[in-house]
Amino acid sequence: MKNKIEIIIARYDELSQLLTEPAVMNNQNKLKETAREHSQLTVIVEKGREYLSVCQQIADDEEILSGDDADLKEIAQEELADLKEQKNTLEAELKVILLPKDPNDDKNTIVEIRAGTGGEEAALFAADLYRMYIHYAERNNWMSEVMNVNETGIGGYKEIIFSMTGKGAFGLMKYESGVHRVQRVPKTETGGRVHTSAATVAVLPEAEEAEVDINENDLKIDTFRASGAGGQHVNKTESAIRITHIPSGLVVSCQDEKSQHQNRLLAMKVLRSRLLAQEQERLAQERADVRKSMVSTGDRSAKIRTYNFPQGRITDHRINYTAYNLEDVMNGNIVELIEQLKLAEQQELLAGD
Repeated sequence: MKNKIEIIIARYDELSQLLTEPAVMNNQNKLKETAREHSQLTVIVEKGREYLSVCQQIADDEEILSGDDADLKEIAQEELADLKEQKNTLEAELKVILLPKDPNDDKNTIVEIRAGTGGEEAALFAADLYRMYIHYAERNNWMSEVMNVNETGIGGYKEIIFSMTGKGAFGLMKYESGVHRVQRVPKTETGGRVHTSAATVAVLPEAEEAEVDINENDLKIDTFRASGAGGQHVNKTESAIRITHIPSGLVVSCQDEKSQHQNRLLAMKVLRSRLLAQEQERLAQERADVRKSMVSTGDRSAKIRTYNFPQGRITDHRINYTAYNLEDVMNGNIVELIEQLKLAEQQELLAGD
């Protein structure tokens, strides 16, 4: 551990020096890359320096114990127990900090919510999930933007795609990918019976243009008139865009903006992110690195969570976590859920070391 920390600190100091050099400062891409690595190492370096300091104090006290000064030996003996406890605590914290980090964690994210089984009630639940995530974004001071929406007549969503822009957005939201199940009495139910419905959530890291090379000749672009509730542009101009990526078969539609140009930009952003996610999944499978745990998988065929309204209960099936604060969760307070999922993932990674 000590040697690893010393290497990281040396790299951090090297990056600090690079950030002051004109060759880096005048190259925006190099500056951004260097600053990002420097920022990622800051937490490790701060904790690492504290750890090295404690290690040095232990070494000093052990040297005193081998000497002849009885008073100093007594003081050193008293200090050692506390210092060794500090060392063990810092080592445990550093092991977690040093776990391999998903390079996508700091990216912005694109979230796709679709109504599943359950008809109109599933669409209403999809809208509830969207509002839950928007409230969560507000708590994190993230920006959000609807990219495409397909509404139903009574306030539900057959599909809604939106972006979340802010520090660590994908790293926190990635745990939400999967099937979300709801148990409640639907608004459309007159007999008071509890129904079970579902919605799927897909969370994608937002791809930068440089990460995904798209050949314009591989795209089939169609325009059509927007539909649904909206402003004057709806059903009057062909502002909506549908892009088909021929090699992959992926189709992206966007109609929420007033201009064809804006819709095309948003549709391309979604397409790039889907292609990036597809490529990363392919590479992970090739390397046999796809983890079987449901903690971080993006497998949308797996039921990950149940929202039971009659009992005010929420259960995450991946980690057998149950809480009775459903109303609070639906208002965007999913911090505890995500923290529990992160902790489970960390414990699994540590057990695999």
